[in-house]
Amino acid sequence: MRVLKRIGLSLIVLLLLADISEAQNLSPLRQVINRVCPWMSGKYVLRPVPRENGKDVFELSTQNGKLIIAASGIPAGGMGFNWYLEKYCHRFYSLTGSNLAPVSALPEIEGTVKQVSPYRYRYFLNYCTLNYSMSFWGPKEWERGLDWMTLNGINLALMTNGMEKVWLNTLTHFGYTQQEALTFIPGPAFEAWWLMGNLEGWGGPVSLSMVDERSKTEQFILKRMRELQIEPVLQGFYGMVPYSLMNHYPKVRIIEQGTWAGDFRRPPILMPGDSLFKAMAAVYYKEMKKLYGEVRFYGGEPFHEGGRREGITEQEVAHAVYSEMKKQNPQAVWVLQGWSGNPSKELLKGLKKEEALVLDLFGEGANNWEIRDGYEQHNWVWCSVSNFGEKTGLYGRLDRVATEPARALSTSAGKTMVGIGAMPEGMLNNPVYFDLHYQMGWTNQPVNVSEWLHGYVQSRYGRAPQSVEEAWTLLQNSVYKSNLTDQQGSVEAVICARPSLNITSVSSWGNTEFYYEPAMVEAALKKFMEASDELGNVDAYQYDLVDIGHQVLANRGRALYKKMQDTFAQKDLEGFKVSADKFLSVLRQEEELLSTRREFMLGTWIAQARALGKTVADKNLLERNARAQITYWGPDTNPTTNLHEYACKEWAGLLSGLYQPRWEVFIEDCESALSEKRDLKPIDFYSMEIKWANRHNIYPTVPSGNPVEVAAKIFQSRK
Repeated sequence: MRVLKRIGLSLIVLLLLADISEAQNLSPLRQVINRVCPWMSGKYVLRPVPRENGKDVFELSTQNGKLIIAASGIPAGGMGFNWYLEKYCHRFYSLTGSNLAPVSALPEIEGTVKQVSPYRYRYFLNYCTLNYSMSFWGPKEWERGLDWMTLNGINLALMTNGMEKVWLNTLTHFGYTQQEALTFIPGPAFEAWWLMGNLEGWGGPVSLSMVDERSKTEQFILKRMRELQIEPVLQGFYGMVPYSLMNHYPKVRIIEQGTWAGDFRRPPILMPGDSLFKAMAAVYYKEMKKLYGEVRFYGGEPFHEGGRREGITEQEVAHAVYSEMKKQNPQAVWVLQGWSGNPSKELLKGLKKEEALVLDLFGEGANNWEIRDGYEQHNWVWCSVSNFGEKTGLYGRLDRVATEPARALSTSAGKTMVGIGAMPEGMLNNPVYFDLHYQMGWTNQPVNVSEWLHGYVQSRYGRAPQSVEEAWTLLQNSVYKSNLTDQQGSVEAVICARPSLNITSVSSWGNTEFYYEPAMVEAALKKFMEASDELGNVDAYQYDLVDIGHQVLANRGRALYKKMQDTFAQKDLEGFKVSADKFLSVLRQEEELLSTRREFMLGTWIAQARALGKTVADKNLLERNARAQITYWGPDTNPTTNLHEYACKEWAGLLSGLYQPRWEVFIEDCESALSEKRDLKPIDFYSMEIKWANRHNIYPTVPSGNPVEVAAKIFQSRK
């Protein structure tokens, strides 16, 4: 009997120790909660619970004035806290406007709220996001970003910031000098397209100190991610090598990859059968492990966006690439992008189901996952892109996000659907889209967007005035509504375009035609502004007011541009002058409105870039990266590059510093042409852009004016 009692006591002790161990594992979540909501300190308890059938779970309850969060891990617990924050406290955390006023007495929960995620993975990030949004983030910005990821339940994310150091060490091992190796590495604003095999060296040459600093930042990020139980996806070796490798190894066998957008020469791919392939992969992974520790998930793929495949079988490539990954980790998973025909059926034939994870990027706009039957029954994740180039327009197919994941789960392709993810090219926009997206990670049923938006409005602003609810209904049925066109992101703002009289798109793959009725956005803004007395001091309200307001102004600019076209065609000089003056007035109004929020200020972007440099030369290079990316993009040798304006921004500073001067030069020529009865002269806008990108003039970083007051002046004064 005593023996049994001892055994029972020992089991209790072991269980208690296990609970303590699990609680310690949840302790980093406490730091996140206390950073985001200091007023919650001491008002909640974290308790571990096991997964249910391998799936993450959280349970919420209240007891004695405290919130009890029981969770199967930190991502689940983070989502659980955010669930309570939004749905009970009516508070909202975002990188683009928040509502975090203290709640003195915590709202009680009746019974227990329980949510189980049907997905193994809640994935986040596109290669492009790491540049269009995060090129110049330091530890402070990354801490905020990782806190946001934790509160949205994300447990798998791409994180490739420090790959420059891996490549530097690898190439010097194979006979390169450090300076030679640095010519392969791009500037910090263009790393994404280097890692995707689209270009090399553009935006550089970077310095050794810049490479070292980015590596240190990556180490900080990865340490924090692992504490928060967010598994990182690092860049695998898939055969991409510098063009200069042939100078060191003349007999090396490579596949030239031709050119990519903008006429960039792509790096070649090493033939899998070449003896250098395994040798280089081994050194690459050794250096990566030395710098960043053990890795299970590896990104990177050959033939991205049109690479050549001649003289090689894709199954052979898949086998060679994955074999080297597996040597590093027997449980290695190759993460592939479902985009532009990739990964091909032939490539996937070389991989077992558990060896690949396919990210179906454009789920909100296409059903490639269905056409491919879950990518030939490999593990896959339903994802959406939503934003392209971090453009600043309102956009997001909410009804698709609210229904497609659940539909996919119910099909034959759903048998291998293991996750849901967001892969925006830019993430500092449209917070409504991301909030819905990651809540969909905790249900296998479609969601009624209208009902969901009611709760969103309450949490986003703390309360839901009728006028604001009506405004969001108008937005839901206009900018945030699905359409049957091949719309890639928001309607582009004509004011951002290289001026001409026949603009149909600002960037090569966008368009300026409305898929919604602009009057609905005007009406939404009017309704939204009716609540300014009640909500005017709420940070999230101010952000959204500026966001909706600048969309209205951009739309007005589009209408005025059409009048400029018409009056010029009619050779109506006076009519053209009137329309052009009003058009330029819209640019000035938008500049004033956007200057009230740091998120919409060019100075914020440039200051972030320069802050990462240790020397004047580094700071200047970083600033040029920042300016080039959002204007002509590159390269310097191609004035007709089809990448120009791909990452255009409606930002205070960029409007007044480049867009308005371009339009003024063009409008002046139009007026002279009408007066002199001549054709328009060719204007070298490319040279203007290069000149602007090379400047170091200072733009404000501190907002000016109150958003509510400025919006009232602009929109209530319109006749």
